[in-house]
Amino acid sequence: MPGLSEVFAGETPDLGIQDGKLSPCPATPNCVVSQGADTAHAIVPIAYTRSRDEARELLTKVLGVVPRTEMVVQQQDYIRVKSTSRIMGFVDDTEFYFPADEPVIQVRAAARLGESDLGVNRRRLEQIHFALKDLGI
Repeated sequence: MPGLSEVFAGETPDLGIQDGKLSPCPATPNCVVSQGADTAHAIVPIAYTRSRDEARELLTKVLGVVPRTEMVVQQQDYIRVKSTSRIMGFVDDTEFYFPADEPVIQVRAAARLGESDLGVNRRRLEQIHFALKDLGI
């Protein structure tokens, strides 16, 4: 639908790492996070046994094949992507944080608009996690 994609994209939220943590989820059910979440918003971080650089490289490769997903920020310890829904153009922001002191990737994914995402963000992160496991992360 021409013109509507901008309406459904929403505003880019203020994201990133604050005091070694990803932002908490809002009360709405359209968000999951692996740090400090209540049971409704909790998701496990992605553990890895390779080096941090190898884990980041594998994650970048996996993200490169996730449909309608675009890299927004790529740093040594942080990656953010945005994913756009096919029909209406809703945008979800997904973050990956590589703490220096533990071999895990902390994750957060949230819809910019609406109440519910029908579990899309959780499923997307679980699929990325499975793809990384298949690659021997």
